[in-house]
Amino acid sequence: MRASRARRGALGSPRSAPRGVRGGSPTEMKGQNTVFVCQSCGAQSRKWLGRCSECDEWNSLVEERSSSAHGRSDARSALTGEGARLYADIESSDAERISSGVSELDRVLGGGMVPGSLVLLGGEPGIGKSTLLLQAAARVAETGRSVLYCSGEESPHQVRARGERLGVTDAPLYLLAETCVERLLEEVTRLSPGLVIVDSIQTMFSSKLESAPGTIGQVREAATQLLFAAKGRNVTVLIVGHVTKDGNLAGPKVLEHVVDTVLSFEGDRHHAHRVVRAVKNRFGAVSELGVFRMTATGLETVPNPSQLFLSERKSDAPGSVVLCSIEGSRPILVEVQALVGTGAYGNAQRVTSGVDRQRLSLLLTVLEKRVGLHPTGEDVFVNVPGGVLVNEPAADLAVVAAVASSMRNQPVLPRVAVFGEVGLAGEIRGVTQAGLRVREAAQMGFTRCLLPLTNRGPDIAEPGCELIGVGTVAEALEGLFA
Repeated sequence: MRASRARRGALGSPRSAPRGVRGGSPTEMKGQNTVFVCQSCGAQSRKWLGRCSECDEWNSLVEERSSSAHGRSDARSALTGEGARLYADIESSDAERISSGVSELDRVLGGGMVPGSLVLLGGEPGIGKSTLLLQAAARVAETGRSVLYCSGEESPHQVRARGERLGVTDAPLYLLAETCVERLLEEVTRLSPGLVIVDSIQTMFSSKLESAPGTIGQVREAATQLLFAAKGRNVTVLIVGHVTKDGNLAGPKVLEHVVDTVLSFEGDRHHAHRVVRAVKNRFGAVSELGVFRMTATGLETVPNPSQLFLSERKSDAPGSVVLCSIEGSRPILVEVQALVGTGAYGNAQRVTSGVDRQRLSLLLTVLEKRVGLHPTGEDVFVNVPGGVLVNEPAADLAVVAAVASSMRNQPVLPRVAVFGEVGLAGEIRGVTQAGLRVREAAQMGFTRCLLPLTNRGPDIAEPGCELIGVGTVAEALEGLFA
């Protein structure tokens, strides 16, 4: 019996075929060139998984074709252009920046666009990204530089209709409706523009990959090819990126690592103004802020944001305090409002807009333990009007003062601005750039400025503005309600 089985195995029975030979079928050989990529975190797996092993997201793995390493090596060699050189032999030269024609956008970029840079502008749908970039493209084209505007979401007729509404004149502005990144680069080679705008990166795809546009592999490949084109041709490339429902750039972090500058376009659809914030910038300061106002003819720059945010403030209302905040290198005065009421359902609510909710809970505990106010069973609502996001520690004192003013139903003294960080022991800690904050408050007509005691000094004194240094929260409340 055993001998017959051995003879059948020697004759080449299918059962006797080794696993390695059967794994060489065309279907399985094709699988060796494909990977499953998580669309949330970018993790890769050789087989499909219902749940990503890195970020624990369900049904987020999509099959993609592995990219060719040969093409990547050629692109990298084209990017460098030469071998290694000594650091001392390389001449440092400041490249002349290209003005976008939009002063607030130039401020966020650090003074203008750097030739050879790749800039990413991210924001929610309908916030005004395409409008801003079309305005910038038109103004750059008016200076004589040719601009290529590639739209993967709109036809040239739709872009032209929006341009007529924005008042775009006849200039060397080329419109291209294309989603293939290779054909886009062919047009860049033919036209040699000074500025390239891609709207948006999620619609672009590369013929090297078989996956659908918008997937991790396609976004990475398209952004990488645009990066090589920007560095190799010394041309500025602006790309638009969508955000997810969590508010993060879709990609997810792939785009942020590839590009040189990341700009975040923020704002509320129910408000007229928009904010452009620099999240990453290799050629300028981070956290710079540009303020715009949305009108029927496009986005208008706001040279004085403090006046805009305080234009509708009621100074005699309880729970309203003016904060001297800093965004990058720009001081901005904003209003912090608080409303404290009796909890109706036994479970106190903590609702915030513009400030961190967890930070509010910490400050309420400090008020209870260090000052004697008891907001534990009360509903507390804190709002920064205008949709502005304030996430710096210097806003602590304004939040505490607004909550205390609402609980006492007593407005703070008129023409007073505050800033300072609150510690767990109830102390007021010093903050950075106190001189800029005081100067902005004095220019806006405020006669008093409540600030940390460690920041008070003769070097930040301003004529007509009294500086009141406080060391604890109790001292600050005494100075605000005296």
